[in-house]
Amino acid sequence: MTLKVSIIGASGYVGGELIRLLLQHPEVEIVQATSQRYAGKFVHKLNPNLRKRTLMKFSDNSKLESVDVMFLALPHGIGMNKIDEFMKAGSKIVDLSSDFRIKNKDEYPIWYGHEHPRPELLNKFVYGIPEIHREELKKAQYVSKAGCLAAASILGLYPLFKNKLVETENIVVEVKTGSSGGGNKPSLSTHHPERSNVIRSFRPTMHRHTAEIEQELTFGEKPKIDFSATSVDIVRGILSTAHVRLINPETAEKDIWKAYRQEYEKEPFVRMVKESDSIYPYPEPKILMGTNYCDVGFEKDSRGKRLVVISALDNLVKGSAGQAVQAFNIMCGFKEETALEFPGLHPV
Repeated sequence: MTLKVSIIGASGYVGGELIRLLLQHPEVEIVQATSQRYAGKFVHKLNPNLRKRTLMKFSDNSKLESVDVMFLALPHGIGMNKIDEFMKAGSKIVDLSSDFRIKNKDEYPIWYGHEHPRPELLNKFVYGIPEIHREELKKAQYVSKAGCLAAASILGLYPLFKNKLVETENIVVEVKTGSSGGGNKPSLSTHHPERSNVIRSFRPTMHRHTAEIEQELTFGEKPKIDFSATSVDIVRGILSTAHVRLINPETAEKDIWKAYRQEYEKEPFVRMVKESDSIYPYPEPKILMGTNYCDVGFEKDSRGKRLVVISALDNLVKGSAGQAVQAFNIMCGFKEETALEFPGLHPV
């Protein structure tokens, strides 16, 4: 069964990754990839890795094709204001923006500075982390992809909170991310002399993804997450380092491993990493470039209750386009790994 799909806002880095992945999908026909800036130009002009893979051209948004599934790769705020138009053209929607991620409408003014214009739709969108919401995704018509920084942090911490092994306060999460997370629209801060060789704290407090993390790690009592984001001198990749406190300081490592195995042992795209005899003893974004994997590891502090959780992923794949395709596969009844089997490269 071949499904017709469209990608709205396809000229960004995430849109390019969606095209790359969906071109490999045996059950997909991409009928439309839109871009207001690049309408009429070949897709491979912006995505040179797709030379000889497609002769598709970008189209504008003036006439949307009717499709089985529509991927929205638009900046925040655009999709929510045109959602009726998109719902009319797409039988199912996977939204890669932040427009429908938070379920509590009262939190939008806190994190986004405005009321949500369509609060009645918030609970119609399933939060798109398959490892947590697989059963809901199987029945979903509308999906909202998780934020890339949130996805790395949530996947690292989820088993601990679900199994109530850690306190819901005194949680510090620091995330390092590559330059592609800022998109492909140039600015002074992304100008090479300003961006190269930096380790730049760009959101030490009140990062929007904090709301998603707290939402997804709530099991009874809502946790208080102190979240900071730092930009580092790589193109792709996210490394999340979370500091949490065990409820019981006597909790053994084997019990922590048991919680992670219980949640992730059968997951195709989450790998547990802790190898003292390896040059990569903990999760490392470098070896995940281009893959849909999230690697997770931890270390217990022998001096007390602190547990350090480390997780890594490619922000454009498992943090964005790959996560969206994985959710799409589940929604549509395809094998979950379809078009996402690339194992990565070593060395790179």
